[in-house]
Amino acid sequence: MSTIPDGLRTDRTPPISIPLQHFLVGLCFLVVGIVAGTVLSVTALPGLADVAQLHLLLVGWIALTIMGAMTQFVPVWSGVALHSRRLATAQLWLVAGGLAGFAAALGTGSVSLLPIAAGLLLAGVWLFVYTIGRTLLRARPLDRTERHFAFALFCFAALAPLGTLLAASFSTSVVEPLPVTRGGILLAHATVALYGAVLVTIAGALSQLATMFTRTEYATIDRRLLGLEELALYVGVAALAVGRGAGLETLARVGALAVLVGAAALGLVIARALFRSTVERSPMTARYWVVVGSLLAWAVLAAPAWWRDPTGQAGLFGAPGTTDLLVIGVFGFVVVGTLYHVIPFIVWLEHYSDRIGLEPVPTIDDLYSSRLERADFGLTLAGFLVLAVAGSLSLPTWLTAVGGALASVGVALFAANMVWTLRRHGPGGVGDVVRGTGSDSEPDATEVDRVGD
Repeated sequence: MSTIPDGLRTDRTPPISIPLQHFLVGLCFLVVGIVAGTVLSVTALPGLADVAQLHLLLVGWIALTIMGAMTQFVPVWSGVALHSRRLATAQLWLVAGGLAGFAAALGTGSVSLLPIAAGLLLAGVWLFVYTIGRTLLRARPLDRTERHFAFALFCFAALAPLGTLLAASFSTSVVEPLPVTRGGILLAHATVALYGAVLVTIAGALSQLATMFTRTEYATIDRRLLGLEELALYVGVAALAVGRGAGLETLARVGALAVLVGAAALGLVIARALFRSTVERSPMTARYWVVVGSLLAWAVLAAPAWWRDPTGQAGLFGAPGTTDLLVIGVFGFVVVGTLYHVIPFIVWLEHYSDRIGLEPVPTIDDLYSSRLERADFGLTLAGFLVLAVAGSLSLPTWLTAVGGALASVGVALFAANMVWTLRRHGPGGVGDVVRGTGSDSEPDATEVDRVGD
């Protein structure tokens, strides 16, 4: 049975529709990205379809989910009101609209439209940074999780203009007067996005969620490892991004090794928590085991490749062939595992929490289908293992297609399970979530300030 962790301020949660809108739109981009990836595995598509597909997954699914999760988690964790609901809603539609246009322009080769779409993405990401940043400012002094989120916000703020600059460079000579190359800007943009915005956010959340879902406490060695992880990731991401952007190989190598040390330290801490778990198997713990294995395997495989060529585009994700380990094994399984708690938790909190003691109410884990959850886990895991092995050993293309198909079916089952949960238990169903007509229990921080004045 899932419970509400001690110390969380659930009275500060934003309206249910805001984070759930992010999650639903993210699921839509996930399905489109998976379908596009499956098609790309068997045939070629025009334009820069592979780049579009990568952005659909990393921006449309991973980043939007992070944005929605921070919008929900920061007020609850920090015990402060969300700075502005209106901005939190606007950020979603700016990013979603900008990404849709960006992917379409890449897929069709309409590069002249890329700066416009990238501009919308820039506005949406910066609105997110401003809204969550203002919210975090009310929570000072920042604890470990909040520091991770603050660093990730700086990375979000940096990656958006770099991406806009890259988009403009397809049709203009905007990069030529700059002291850095387009390739350097691309590497810096991707580094800040993958390891600053995404990995650091995951590290900050996962270190808290792991103890929550395993009912364990960190020992002295765990706290020391977490201190190492925090320092290594902050310094490593900054050094790796600057080193790659400016072509400084030594600085990039130091940053790369620091990122890998931080990732390995995080993996060891989560593994120790899972080993000591006092609860039965759950959707979260099952997927976090995959995350631990993928994170440690990625760190080991990436180390020699990054040592040899830390500024090479071939090693952007680590060693060649390890992209699936990072994107699916770490990012994907963290997001899916966490959403299996977050979405039902939000729905339960909104729809059932005030009925406790008055009538029988379901637990959080009763809100989704456990059969679908186990089926999607098995299929996604099988597909992921095939893709990871195929990428490392250069197996036949048809085997990659099989792995992609298995993972696609698994992801589709996950999306169906979450939509079914919202349709069955969410107030007003999926339609009200999309329209933004959820509960409105907590005013904006800006409204609180005006009342105080």
